[in-house]
Amino acid sequence: MDLLDSMAEAAKGMKAQGVRMRVISENMANAETTASEKGGNPYQRKVVTFKNVLDKTDKQEEVEVDKVMSDKSDFIMKYDPSHPAADANGYVKMPNVNPLIEMMDMREAQRSYEANLGVIDISKVMITETLDQLSR
Repeated sequence: MDLLDSMAEAAKGMKAQGVRMRVISENMANAETTASEKGGNPYQRKVVTFKNVLDKTDKQEEVEVDKVMSDKSDFIMKYDPSHPAADANGYVKMPNVNPLIEMMDMREAQRSYEANLGVIDISKVMITETLDQLSR
């Protein structure tokens, strides 16, 4: 694999992590979004799944976003009888979003994004150095 291929692979990784960061941001923005009607369901956390894809031209496995799907974990029940979405017992279903977990996921996605960016930066330096050596 040459340097341009490594840059292309890193860009694909950055794109996948960018999707992941957008989904995490959506989760954080909706961490307190409840249903608008009695007994309705609140915002449901979303998660990104990845898949390995074989690039047939260079026989390399690549990681791509498979799908963005809803997290099937239980909603959090909060007692608030004055809330418009409260059920008959006074409980409101709250989103299944844990801000601490979202922040940890965001940090991991950010580090992966930065690692891929580092690959691109190093590849650019190597290409520049090669061109400098060839021009002498």
